[in-house]
Amino acid sequence: MSSLIIRPKGPLYGSVRISGSKNAALPILAATLLSEKPCTIFDVPPLSDTANMLGILRKLGSSIRHTGKDSFAITNDNIKKPEAEYEDTGRLRASFLIAGPLLAKYQKCRIALPGGCKIGSRPIDLHLKGFSSLGAAVSINHGIVELCAPRLRGASIYLDFPSVGATENIMMAATLADGITVIENAAVEPEITDLANFLNRMGACVRGAGTDTVKITGVPFLNGTVHTIIPDRIEAGTFMVAAAISGGRIKLENVVPEHLKPLSAKMREMGISVLESDTSILTEAAEELFPTDIKTLPFPGFPTDMQSQLCALMSVSHGTSIITETVFENRFMHVEELKRMGADITIEGRAAIVKGKPHLMGTKVTATDLRAGAALVLAGLCAEGETHIGDAEHIFRGYANFEEKLRNLGADIEKAPI
Repeated sequence: MSSLIIRPKGPLYGSVRISGSKNAALPILAATLLSEKPCTIFDVPPLSDTANMLGILRKLGSSIRHTGKDSFAITNDNIKKPEAEYEDTGRLRASFLIAGPLLAKYQKCRIALPGGCKIGSRPIDLHLKGFSSLGAAVSINHGIVELCAPRLRGASIYLDFPSVGATENIMMAATLADGITVIENAAVEPEITDLANFLNRMGACVRGAGTDTVKITGVPFLNGTVHTIIPDRIEAGTFMVAAAISGGRIKLENVVPEHLKPLSAKMREMGISVLESDTSILTEAAEELFPTDIKTLPFPGFPTDMQSQLCALMSVSHGTSIITETVFENRFMHVEELKRMGADITIEGRAAIVKGKPHLMGTKVTATDLRAGAALVLAGLCAEGETHIGDAEHIFRGYANFEEKLRNLGADIEKAPI
């Protein structure tokens, strides 16, 4: 286990390049299983989550070459057994994204139920409902999901909730199915569009990604291709908040401003300057931080993955802000840790009432999940005294070279073993 130590050093200034999106890279890495030809993926963020996914692929039999900084050539012509045990899936919620590709390519798979951040219930029911609609036999015994289908058939599938993972898994499975598959009430996140673009580069026929209705016409086989992962909108948002909470000015390079509109709008409401160009965003702190209210929703609403970071910013604003969390029922675990730093936050059901204070105080806190850990780092940037964040492994799951990037902007932050 390791921890992060943050000492107050004043405003952050400079520029930072945003890494490829973790949430886009994971399904795309899984999707390489659909082809036996080589796929080269660029801008794969160097994270424990992507390392775990690459590890799962290697155990399945994938040949993986590191071809340069954050790029990998993956060939899947030697998959011996489409199975993944809990020792591999238990560390990564997104590990179940291999199910769709394996089912489509090998007509069967056996996968242990996945793990990941404990931020609330994230069942795979919608994934299994989709596979069943495509003609797969589904069984779950002793924590193992078994799927079998001699041949998948296109179907009309309505998702009860616009689940990102279910949309991705069904979309991948349908690429090799007979006929046409229509996914209604599909997720519309940018990561869905990036996956669809990758699949289409391989020769798939996916239309409508980025809307709530996705149509997939099955093809006999897929080829290898080359693809660059989109920038990580959550990492970008976290650095936008870092500029605001530290009183500084940061230019983000390699971003898609359109992906950040919900956050940019709320930060402008708080008085923060957000200037956009084609591939960059310049964020400058406000002289006075105003309160605001947010309600998390699936894209294009305010992202649940930015809720905890904005909560840290609200904690030092002038006034009372309200956060309503509608996506995950257990996403306020960061609140008790922020309160240890002096934040004034009250939880009422699925709402957090945040009363801003002039400053926070450094102390020992614990990262309970990935985004909660990011919120504590942000709080530490403006706190008085040292902040020690335990269980920092959560943070490294989602932020590539996080402490190095912050140090380059002027932060006093270091990793320390426990």
